[in-house]
Amino acid sequence: MKKIFFFIAFICLTTTSHSQINEIGIIVGGSNYIGDVGSETYINPNSLMGGVIYKWNLNPRISLRGTFTLTQLEADDTDSSNNYRFSRGISFKNNLKELAIGMEFNYFEYNLDDFRKTRTPYILVELAAFNYSTIVDGTDPSNYKYESKTSYAIPFGVGYKSLLFGDFAFAIEVRARYTFVDDIDNNNQDIPSLNFGNPSSNDWYVFSGLSLVYSFGRPPCYATPY
Repeated sequence: MKKIFFFIAFICLTTTSHSQINEIGIIVGGSNYIGDVGSETYINPNSLMGGVIYKWNLNPRISLRGTFTLTQLEADDTDSSNNYRFSRGISFKNNLKELAIGMEFNYFEYNLDDFRKTRTPYILVELAAFNYSTIVDGTDPSNYKYESKTSYAIPFGVGYKSLLFGDFAFAIEVRARYTFVDDIDNNNQDIPSLNFGNPSSNDWYVFSGLSLVYSFGRPPCYATPY
């Protein structure tokens, strides 16, 4: 009997260390820009955001994840409580596509096979590449020349996830992105009509939303992280 018990335990641990627990789904919600134009409120979704998400759960505390997100960032000085911005009256819109990879760190153990561990808050750290358009030449909106540009961001965020029913789970999360550029709002120091704001302060953008995922490939044994 003891030999059988240890054999089953060995198989369980071996399976856990090599098995993948997968989640795939969609993300929907809103986005907002933070920079030299518009409102200075950090979480203020004013445009639709959507995307897809994939997770690989290493253990009940850590998940690797990848997301692809689409949105149109927009801002208008008339939405600002800053009197200078309000009277200036600049606005912009910019389509943005983002690919991000990172890790989720669960505050509590998360395991849909155990009803006691089906919900937890979490923190999120990622690296992201995003594509958008920027104005590179011209004197006014009638002859601006646009180019596609790719840059990088350091994303981080917080969320809360829980079992919904069966193999489906949901999460509510906020993901902030610090970028290494200052021209998402079409700011360009070489074009007089677009020379505005603080060139030493880079742009941010924030995603706020809900994800719905389907879980599959769950092994019968799930190791507890040390």
